Amino acid sequence: MHRIRIGPIRSSEGRVNTLDVITLRVVASLDMEAPLGDLGHYAGPATLILSSLAEGPKHGYALTQDIETFSGVRLQPGTLYGAIQRLEQRGLIEPLAEVGRRRPYRMTPHGALVLEEHLKAQKKVSDVGLHRLSIGWSIA
Repeated sequence: MHRIRIGPIRSSEGRVNTLDVITLRVVASLDMEAPLGDLGHYAGPATLILSSLAEGPKHGYALTQDIETFSGVRLQPGTLYGAIQRLEQRGLIEPLAEVGRRRPYRMTPHGALVLEEHLKAQKKVSDVGLHRLSIGWSIA
């Protein structure tokens, strides 16, 4: 994973080329220092899968059942296996040998570090939100 830093390209008159600025913003959003953040709206399923695998290896159906138990969210097969594929491509999980027709997955050490960092960031946001609610709102 590499970071690319590119300065804005200026014309001979000193103006910044607008297209190049847009391109720079797109490149910046692909920064791999935030492996779950770069998943966009797929970060939710990825967080659930990694949290389930933190307990140990599981195959797809076991992941679905565990995630539903601890979060109340039932991932549909397309969502589950799409997220598994993206996590595997990023080196956050890896497949194990098939057991019958089932393929278990386990979290890699890198995946554990990424999950921990991601959950700490989520906790910070959650703590701030809950604190602000306690100050400004009466929750019954």
